[in-house]
Formats: sequence, structure tokens, C-alpha cells
Amino acid sequence: MSRLNDSSWHLILTLITGLLAVNVALGQESFRVELGRDGETIGDMRPVFLEFKTQPMPAISPVEVARRYQKLFDNADEPDVRIDALARLSNIQRLTDQNIAISQDEEQRIYREAISSYEAILNKGSYYGKLDELIYQMAKAHAFVGQMEESTARLKQLVGLYPGSELVPEARFRIAESAFSRGRYAEAEAEYSRLISGDGGDSLKTKARYMLGWSQYKQGPAAWRRAAVTFLTVLDGLSGQTSGFTRVPRSDAELVEDTFRVIALMAAEARGIESIAEWSDDAERTDAKEGVTAGFSDLLYDRLADLYASRGQYTNSVAVHRAFIARHSTHPGVPAFYAQSVQVWRMAGQNNRVREARADYVAAFSKQDRYTALNRADQQRWLEYAKTLGDYHYDQGETASRAERKARFTSAANYYSQLATRQDSPGETLRLAGDAWLQAGEARSALAAFRQAAYQAPGYPDADDAGWAALVLERDAVDGRNSLGTSLGQLADASEKWSARFPDDPRIPELSSDLANRLLAQSEHERARQFAEMAINHPEATPAVTYSALLALGETQVLGENYRLAENAWRKALGLMTSGQVTGVAPKEAMGLKRQLATSIYRQGEQAAAEARTDIAVAHFQRIDSVLPGSDIAIKGRFDAANTLLKAERWLAAVNELSRFRQDYPAHPLTASVSEKLVLAYVSSQQPVRAADELMAASPLMEKQLRAAELYHQAGAEDKRNKIYLSYLGQGDAAIKPTDARAHVMNQTFRQRLIESDVSATALREQLVTAELESDWHSPETLNWAGQAALQLGDIQANRFAAVELRAPLADSLARKQRLLDAAGNRYDQARTFGGQGVVSRATFEKAELFRRLAADLMASEAPPELNEMETMQYQMLLEEEAYPFEERAITLHERNHQRLAEGVFDQWVEQSLQVLAELFPGRYARSVRWMSLSEKPSEESDDDA
Repeated sequence: MSRLNDSSWHLILTLITGLLAVNVALGQESFRVELGRDGETIGDMRPVFLEFKTQPMPAISPVEVARRYQKLFDNADEPDVRIDALARLSNIQRLTDQNIAISQDEEQRIYREAISSYEAILNKGSYYGKLDELIYQMAKAHAFVGQMEESTARLKQLVGLYPGSELVPEARFRIAESAFSRGRYAEAEAEYSRLISGDGGDSLKTKARYMLGWSQYKQGPAAWRRAAVTFLTVLDGLSGQTSGFTRVPRSDAELVEDTFRVIALMAAEARGIESIAEWSDDAERTDAKEGVTAGFSDLLYDRLADLYASRGQYTNSVAVHRAFIARHSTHPGVPAFYAQSVQVWRMAGQNNRVREARADYVAAFSKQDRYTALNRADQQRWLEYAKTLGDYHYDQGETASRAERKARFTSAANYYSQLATRQDSPGETLRLAGDAWLQAGEARSALAAFRQAAYQAPGYPDADDAGWAALVLERDAVDGRNSLGTSLGQLADASEKWSARFPDDPRIPELSSDLANRLLAQSEHERARQFAEMAINHPEATPAVTYSALLALGETQVLGENYRLAENAWRKALGLMTSGQVTGVAPKEAMGLKRQLATSIYRQGEQAAAEARTDIAVAHFQRIDSVLPGSDIAIKGRFDAANTLLKAERWLAAVNELSRFRQDYPAHPLTASVSEKLVLAYVSSQQPVRAADELMAASPLMEKQLRAAELYHQAGAEDKRNKIYLSYLGQGDAAIKPTDARAHVMNQTFRQRLIESDVSATALREQLVTAELESDWHSPETLNWAGQAALQLGDIQANRFAAVELRAPLADSLARKQRLLDAAGNRYDQARTFGGQGVVSRATFEKAELFRRLAADLMASEAPPELNEMETMQYQMLLEEEAYPFEERAITLHERNHQRLAEGVFDQWVEQSLQVLAELFPGRYARSVRWMSLSEKPSEESDDDA
């Protein structure tokens, strides 16, 4: 604050206001000094002549004009003239803005002399101007020359004599100021109060109220409450004039600052925050207006906090910040108070408290609506604090104890996560958040942060690494190393997304290869194939990765029955191994790879064979040997090549392949079936003899030989066939006795064929007849064969019978002939039993003829020579009696043949029986018989012939 002193006065010309600018031809113009605007204190004021007329400046130097007015002042005897000269002298200095060379001492002399002029005018009692103004100017002159009591006395004179004067407010202000400068603060308070309650301009009242506060303050703590209310009222008024102190004129800046400072001083000495709150309430009651301090409450708290901080009372300073925040939570200045707490603790050098204050700031504006309400600078501060706190906790977590580690990293992760939501480029922060969450053991939160960094932070240069970190987490989950619960399918989805976003990343091949093998193990064949191909086709794939992916690809192609593609994969993998690009492959693995390759070729052969692409199938089967020579699968391929040719009925080619196979692998188990296949090929290619020879050479088993016999039979190779039949039939009854109809027919067939080949015909006919008689199974063929055999056997006996001559002694030859008759008759009876076309008729006929022959032979036999004629006649009669029954039996049998006509049977044997009967009974049977078909009409003589 300025105080009254002698040296503060300046030349009078610097205080004259309202003059026109200097011009060679100034227009005449009147003006009036506006008292109260010429200085804030008595020390600032200049005594001036209140009203005068400006005259055109003469065309002479201003310095010369000033010199003349000074000379006039010095030489004039009339006070009025001297005062007027003083006024003009002052005016010249103002208008010209030139140094008129009046020293300070000279100025003091002039004003001392002016006082006497003022007094003379007053004593005279007459003045062309206003006396109140003259008294006021005289007071100012006294003040200028240091006569403060005289100046105050004149001002009091003015107030007392002219209470309605416009100069009274200014006079009261000067009176109060004089009292204040002399330490009479109660008196100053009273005078300021009178001024404030009376007339006067707002500006002067504001200054008076300000000085009133100081007057009260100077009276000590007992008056501080009054002083505080006064100062708050001053601030309230200035706040309204300056839009809440946002546009404070330079002239008022010091006043404003001093006011806030003194309030802070009083509060700091009193009860701090409580005092400010109490004084604010008093100010509202005094001013009868709510919210007197509402527009600048933040400044009150701020100045108090600053004062505490400047005194080193940091805790108190921060307490003020917190109190303001608590009481004015929605005030726009809240962010600044949070920030000031950070600065206070930084001044105190307490880093832990600095971090706590930053944490409070971040927490206070973590919600989006509060953050959005911050101005740009405060938002930037929030971002800075959040980043600093996140980094701090992260660093601390790396060196923290195990018990504290989780809490540190969790705090870091929370700060990073919040920070990322408010950054234009949050990628790196999100990655840091993910890493912090991971270190804190929060895998799910880490995964979310890494994913955001990878896919939701455009322009982030390390997005690929963030995405990779997410994949590693999910892979660990699949392996059971964290609790995310990620499935292999989800890992595959995430990997596809990452690979699509960062297609050039060199980690893609190894990742894809690993996934291909994992998916393959879980039978996800199609996806495994996709990842394997991704790994193989990537330009950054290493030989080792390619090799692994090829193995997986081969497996998937095999499982998908794409054996051609599988072969391609196996060959490429084998090429990497054999070229040395992939090392460390165990011999067992190498052999397994070759076997896989061989198997894929074999499967291609199978597919081609199933599609009837014979040549392709055979080629596949045969080329296996070039991959894995001598292996079981190569041998089987050779074997299946022959089978494929067989199936395609490429008989000659099949025979060649089968023969080569048996030659190359005589001891292989598959060779045992070659013979059978050769037989099929020979038979199918119309080479039954070679087929039979193959059967005979392949096995000594009678079953095989019998098949060979059948083939020989088909080929007409009867000698070879008959040897087999004889060998079979010669095994004895125990071996050949049939157990079913099929076996019986087969045996009888063999016998019949041998008979037809005239091999042991008689014996085989006897076997054939005997077997048919003993069998429970018959067929038309076997019955017919047995019947024919019985006839043949009967004929043999009949021939023997016919060859026996009846000679004396008749009994001997007759008995022998009778036995042969019975034997032949039995055979013919057997033939009749078997039946068959012409068999029954012939057997009946032949047996009848046996009896008729016997009768005839008996009749033709010679009588014994020793008989006389009578005896001979008697002997002949006896023979006739013996022959008659045989003849009757013969007739009976022929008549049976005759009866077959009724059965619809007529053949040569029936006809011959009729001829015999006609010969024996001409009257009955010797008729002309003609057989007619049913379509013919009978002739007239047919009835007679019948």
C-alpha cells in the first residue's frame, strides 16, 4: 500500500486532466477536473485550478510560455491571478509533454507560495469560483508540501461547511486515509464507514471499503471478523465487475491480490478453513445476499493454501484443498485443487504424498462424465498422472515381495486400463495393462487388454506383439496353465484373426503348425489342414516348421482320404529331411515317414481300383516298392496289383503278376493264395488244364485234386482226370463214404465217368450199384447210372448164364446155370429198382428172356445116354414139366412190359416183349399194331388190329 510522503508529489502538470492535445491552433474549450480520479491516495493527488478556459497557444515555444506564467506567478500580487497562473503553468506542461525545466525544489516553493494565495482568497471571502473547490485545492496543496494536518483540517472544513458538496466523498476518503496513515485505525474505520454509507461513486466506495478492511485488520484479531466481512464484500463487488476476476484491470490487480492475501493471513492466524467458512456466512448476512463468496470461494481457499505452503505448513495447505473439494465438489476449480495438492507435496519433497495426491486426482475424475467436464489442460494432467502412477506401480511390482506383487501390478493395470480409454493412441498403454494384469495373475483381464491393443488401437506399431501376447495366454489356457478355460477351437479362431490382421508376421508359421498338430490330435481334421497349409505357404516358414506342418497336413489328408495330397505332403517332408534342411530326425521317425508315404500310395491304388481305373491302380501298387523296397506294404502292393488285374479280368496280366510274385516271395504268407488266384485266372481265361495242373502242383489235398479232376474233365483230359478219380475212389469206403447228397452224387459221378472211360468198368459198376442201393440220397442221374450199371452187370451174368450148357449130369450144370440165372435176375431187379428211361422195360425183358432161355435150354438138353426110349420119353416129359414154370414166369414178365403200355410207356423192350408174347400166344398177341398220335383219326382196321 502507498503511504503519504513529501517526495511522492510531482509536478502539477501531470495531474491536470481533460486538456486537449497540443496543436498549433487549439480550439477554445472549457473542462472540469473530475476529482476522485486523480489518485488513489492523498499522496497521489495534485492541486489544480478547477475551471478555466483554454486559449489558443501563441506561436512561441512552450518553454517560453511556461517561463512567462511562472514569472507571472512570481510577480503577481493578486492571489486570484497567481492561482490562475499556476493552473495555466500546469496546463502547458500537460499539453506539450515537454520538460519546462521546473525543479522539484522550485515546485515545492511554488506550492508553498500558492498556499498563501489560497488563504488570501479565503480570507477575502470573495472568489469567482466555488469555495468548496477552493478549500479542496488548498487541502491538496498543503498535502503536497507535506503539511498533512493542515490538509486534513481543510478537508474537515470542507465537509463541515459544505456537506452537500460533490467533493465531500473525496474529502472523507482523504480524511480517513490521513487517519489511517497516522495509525488511528478506529478513526479511519469510522470515516471509511461514513463514506461508504453516504454519497459517492462506486469506485471511490470500493477503495473506501478496501481501506475500511485494512483499518479493521490493523486493529488486531478482535476486529478481524469485521475486516474479513469487509474484504469479502469488496471482492464480491469486484467479482461482479470483472466477470469473476477473469478480466481484472491492471489498476485493480494489486488491490484484488492484497485483499485475498490479507484474508488468507487472517484465516491462517485464526482457525484456517473454519474461519473462512464463518466469515463467508457473516458476509452473506451482512450483505443480505446469498452466495456472496460463491464466485470466488476457490480463490479464498487457494490463497490460504498457498500461504500455508509458503510457510512450510504443507499438511495444512493440502487440508485446505481437501476441504474445498469436500464442500464444493461440483465447483469447476476442484481439478485445480487436486492438482495443487500434488504441487504442495512436491514442494515438501514427500514423494509418497505426491503419488497419493495424484491417485486422488485420477480417482476423482475416473468416471467418464467427470472426466469429460474437465478442460483440456486438466484432462492432460489426468492422463499424465494416470500414466505416472501406472508406471510407478509396475516398477514397484517387479521388485516387490511375493505378498505385495499382486497388489502392485493390479494397481498398475487399473491405471493403464483407465488411461487407455482416454488416449487417442492407447495401444502401448493397453499392452502395458495386459502385461500388468498378467503379472497380477488376472489372465482374463490381461487377455482383454492385449486384444484391445491388438485390434482396437489403430496405428499401434506393436499391435502384433499385443495380439501375440493374447494368443500365448489362450494357448496356456488350452494347456491348463491358467484358468481362462479357452478351448482349442477358440484358440484356433483367435489365431486366424491374428494371422489375418498381421499376415507378414514371422511367427505365423510356427503358430499355425502347432495348431495344426493340436487340432489333428482332437480330430479337427479340416481346421488342422487349413492351419498346416497356412504354415507351409507362409514366406517366413523355416524348414523345421514346414516339416512339422507337412506331417500334420499329411495326416489330415490321409484322414480325409485325399491320398494324392497326402503323398505330396509326405514327399516334401521326406525331401526336407533327406536334403539336410531338417536335422535331428530319429531313424524311427524317418522310417515312419517313409511308411506313411508308402501307405498313401497304396491307398491311391485302392481308390483307383475301387473306381475300376485298373492301370492307374496297378501303377500305384507297383511303385510302392520304389519308396520302401521289400517292406510288407510294398509286397502287399505287388499282391494287390495282381488282384486288381484279376478283378478287371485281365487274366494274362494277372497270371504274369501272380507268377512273378510267387517267384519273388516264395515264403511270404500271401504266396499261399497265389495258386488259387492262378487257378481262377487260368479257368477264367479258358485254360482249365493249366488251372488243374496248378491245383495238382499246389496241394496234395484230395479236395484240391478233385477240383483239378473237374478241370481236367472240362478240358477232356480224361487220363489225368481218371487218375485222380481212381486215387480218390481207392481210398476205401471209410474215406469216400458220403455224408450228404452232394458227396453221394459226386462219388457216383466219378464212377460213371470212369465207366464211360472204360476204366475198371465192371468193378466200378458194382460199386456204383452198391453205393446207390446203400445211399439215403438219390438223384435222377445217379439212379439212371445205377440202373444202367445194373443192366450191364445183369448182361454179364446173363451171358455167363447163356454160356452154361445143360449136360449130363444135368443136376450139376443146371445148378450152376440156376445160380447164374439168379445172379443175372438180381441185377435186372436192381436195375428195375433204380428205374430210369428204358431201364425198367429192358430189365423186365432181359429177366423174362432168362427164364425163357432156361426153359428152352431145359427142353433142348440131352437125355442121359443110358436111358431107353421109354425112359427117354419120360425124361423129356419131366423136362417139359420143369421148363414150364420158367416159361410161365417169362410170360408173366413180358406181360408186365405189355402192361406198361397202359402207363404210356412204349419202347423197343416193350415192343420186343410183345413180339415174344405174339410168338408164344399168336392168337392173342400176333396182331398188327400201329401207334397213332392223338391228332390222328383211327382207321377202320385199327380196331381189328388192336
